[in-house]
Amino acid sequence: MVHLQCFVFQIPTTENEWLEQANQFETQWQFNNCVGAIDGKHVLINKPPGSGSLYYNYKGTFSVVLFAVVTVDYKFMYVHTGVNGSVSDGGVLKHTTFYKKLTSGQLMLPQPKFLSNTNTTAPYVFLGDSVFAISKHILKPFPQKNLTHDKRIFNYRLSRARRVVENAFGILSSRFRLFKKPIMVDVKNVDVIILACCALHNFLSKKLKNYITNNCVDREDFESATLRGGLWQQEQTLLDVNQCNQYQSNTEEGKTVRNIFKEYFNVVGSVDFQERMINVLGV
Repeated sequence: MVHLQCFVFQIPTTENEWLEQANQFETQWQFNNCVGAIDGKHVLINKPPGSGSLYYNYKGTFSVVLFAVVTVDYKFMYVHTGVNGSVSDGGVLKHTTFYKKLTSGQLMLPQPKFLSNTNTTAPYVFLGDSVFAISKHILKPFPQKNLTHDKRIFNYRLSRARRVVENAFGILSSRFRLFKKPIMVDVKNVDVIILACCALHNFLSKKLKNYITNNCVDREDFESATLRGGLWQQEQTLLDVNQCNQYQSNTEEGKTVRNIFKEYFNVVGSVDFQERMINVLGV
């Protein structure tokens, strides 16, 4: 009993469109060659009759998993829903058409380019958290154990750019109150409701100036070295997708790419506030 649905809202279809995404991420979040942020969340549902433990998640509730790719301005580029809550690890990515196109080269990502002011090339990447396996085009933080200074800097730089997807989910759940409790409809209709909310989120964020306000999203204060969380954090209801290491398939190529960015962010690509802010975020 699996109902998988996906919807492409504004995923680029040409190299130039991807380059525009990358330029925006570099300008706003100082992360070069980044074209999107990815994450997954559990959306609570009423237990479907006769489903047993199929939708039972690690928190002891019932859910489907919503996976999303998010743009620099908190809009959903791509969403996929319907994976059973029992699939509670980063492997949810492999159920998506996004992943299939990414790994087969069908996303039309640009070829690797030189990082600014260097002779080092790096591929275009999506940013995820620790639940995802690292690969050539998907970066995640270094493990927390035995972190060096340079790795902490990389984790900070990735974390601040990746927050766009956390904030997008937060705004979605705070604006659409149905996410505050289990969705009480037949499971076959849940996906349509979730996708409709994501579509409305994109529409309203474009059309209404007060849909996403300064208070809605996380804000860093570099002078005081503080981070103010968005209002959505006060009533966060979407559950994180948890990590299950036995399904991880990290690639050596991905680790090499991560090291390229780590070295870049610590030397040529450093920003003046990163030394202060790594202590704030605990990375």
